[in-house]
Amino acid sequence: MNIRNLIVGVVAILALTGLASTLIRNPSSLLKQLLMMVVITALIIVIYKVWMRRKPNSKDSIAYAKAVKLSKKRKRQANKTVISSSRKRPLRKKSTAHLTVIEGKKNKKKDRAIF
Repeated sequence: MNIRNLIVGVVAILALTGLASTLIRNPSSLLKQLLMMVVITALIIVIYKVWMRRKPNSKDSIAYAKAVKLSKKRKRQANKTVISSSRKRPLRKKSTAHLTVIEGKKNKKKDRAIF
């Protein structure tokens, strides 16, 4: 057994023991603690999303954002032209590949000792 698994198991058992004892002794404080954890987690997520939504400040990130917009715009235009051009022209079969056969040592027999 790995030592890491043993440590995780012990911590899980202690956590469940503490949760059960709090639930038996004072269920209202347990509910209060769980509610506070949910509120704090939601607050952290909201702050993170607001922080990530900010406009890029550096020149590199602004240039990258412009390149992404331009790339998306070109892709949309390319998709429109591909769809419209494929409707106008009938589909052609692709040309067959030109393959070359390389002659090997198929007909040569191996020298074997007969037992």
